[in-house]
Amino acid sequence: MSTHLRARDMLTSVVPAWRWALVALGLSLAIAGAEAADVPDDYLIGGGDVVRVSVYQNADLTVEARVSESGVISYPLLGQVRLSGLSVPQAEQLIARGLRDGAFVKAPQVNLNLLVVRGHQVSVLGMVNRPGRYPIETTGLRLSDMLAIAGGVALGGHDIVVLSGERDGKAFRQEVDLPAMYAKAGGGEDPAVRNGDVIYVDRAPSIYIYGEVQRPGALRLERDMNVMQALAAGGGITQRGTERHLVLHRRGGDGAVVASEPAMTDKLKDGDVLYVRESLF
Repeated sequence: MSTHLRARDMLTSVVPAWRWALVALGLSLAIAGAEAADVPDDYLIGGGDVVRVSVYQNADLTVEARVSESGVISYPLLGQVRLSGLSVPQAEQLIARGLRDGAFVKAPQVNLNLLVVRGHQVSVLGMVNRPGRYPIETTGLRLSDMLAIAGGVALGGHDIVVLSGERDGKAFRQEVDLPAMYAKAGGGEDPAVRNGDVIYVDRAPSIYIYGEVQRPGALRLERDMNVMQALAAGGGITQRGTERHLVLHRRGGDGAVVASEPAMTDKLKDGDVLYVRESLF
């Protein structure tokens, strides 16, 4: 008796037969589940998708093929078949009609499975934890879904996200306020994403503070932050510093930097530089 057979007999003596049956069934289900992508019927096939086409009782017509960038596959008897832009049922009907009209199969029963979904993709770029291109594997995916898939907004990322693409043949751009979108009540819009969209997360706006403060350097500019709040975020003024005669450097629309003496309640803008003077007393 071979080593393989002895090992099998030993395992069978320890594990009941019904458990082996369940294991086998589970493996079969796992394999079956891995064969076809879980997509709805209204998913539109695109370039890069991998499909399996089979015809009942015609094993020689079973084909696994990648949809080309031009949207076609090569299929026996029919040649080049354009599948891009079709749903799975529409693609099945198209191939069945070609086989029937060409008198190749009298009553073809065509089944098409999507094995790999890559045709519809969204790019998530900028300050996210996993930037890249991600497939739209199900319909109805929204901006929040794609951000989650990309690992969320990274530390230092802006809370205003830009979604751009094309809608109805025209360029499309929308700024989305993330805090409003995730708010429990009166939340902002969570737009649906489409093939070819780009989601961009810019860096968070920042200001710079130096001079007689406890923690000089760059600070994240929070919403509606004023001068007093910026000083507090910088740890406060040192014992040698003074709140009097602060200097605010701000770049104007023409690119020139203008210095001014701000009030404590003045709102700050992205890129502002605040200087805290040393007290003369």
